[in-house]
Amino acid sequence: MNQNSIEAVNFTPLAGLHNPHLQTLLPRLLRRRVHLKPHWQRLDLPDGDFVDLAWSEDPQGAKHKPRVVLFHGLEGSIRSPYAHGLMQACQQQGWLSVVMHFRGCSGVPNRLNRIYHSGETEDARFFLNWLRSTWGEVPTAAIGVSLGGNMLACLLGEQRGDIPLEAAVVISAPLELEPCSVKLESGFSRFYQYYLLTQLKKNALRKLRAWPDSLPVDLLQLKGFRRLRDFDDAVTSRAHGFVDAGDYYRRASAMPLLKQIETPLLIIHAKDDPFMTDAVIPSHEQLSASTTYQLTTHGGHVGFVGGSLRRPQMWLEQRVPQWLTPWLEATT
Repeated sequence: MNQNSIEAVNFTPLAGLHNPHLQTLLPRLLRRRVHLKPHWQRLDLPDGDFVDLAWSEDPQGAKHKPRVVLFHGLEGSIRSPYAHGLMQACQQQGWLSVVMHFRGCSGVPNRLNRIYHSGETEDARFFLNWLRSTWGEVPTAAIGVSLGGNMLACLLGEQRGDIPLEAAVVISAPLELEPCSVKLESGFSRFYQYYLLTQLKKNALRKLRAWPDSLPVDLLQLKGFRRLRDFDDAVTSRAHGFVDAGDYYRRASAMPLLKQIETPLLIIHAKDDPFMTDAVIPSHEQLSASTTYQLTTHGGHVGFVGGSLRRPQMWLEQRVPQWLTPWLEATT
């Protein structure tokens, strides 16, 4: 099952709609409503801050079920189409799922003078160990999407202590941050940069209003940012101990850590992902023996919409549970 190879995968995009931008945007049209009624929980962190959890159901009555943890993308949340879509798919399998919102991403500003970033693994490590100690030992898997996927790959690659996961899936992750930052400054990809930067500014503004002086910029500086790199230079890097955006991109990219991963891992990328370049496609030598790498021709960024206009199908919601089943069901 662990092929340690790069190969094309049988994903067929929706007829006539294989364009990467259409693939990227379609899930927002097809998954507009959140049908799940999440059970919310606040988890206090060791440093005095918190993260908010959104469960597919009350974990108190579902402690015996296999668990799936989801780490969202930049400024994502349970409201992101891929998040509640994958949670529904897990629910249909009889699994308990939970989104760990990165600091400040649940709609409530976090308390401390920091936020989150692509290589910040300590919150996820604490959360996974808390899951095991609080809700018991059951088969557990993690899914990381985009920024959350890079973070999850970093966590797995660091291998510091026991990571309580049977398996993991990383989807559309910017495994090399620098070339992805450059890609978002050209062509139609600038649309995504504009959208993400707008969301980052809104979140930062909300935080500054709740906690003045909690970020290393003021409102005037915040309004002046035109690129994601500007935000990473002034906010992300300075709030987390990096020299600048370039230093952050180098030190937070997961690519150099892939070879060290021991947990069974599936990485899914689309070759036409408008957020990325070929620089994020690892070579055979960069992958560990426990990693399966699947590269599709089409799919966009966290898109992968197949089927027909009358019956569109979310391929990720089929492929991810299919791949995870052997590890989550083996010991139950």
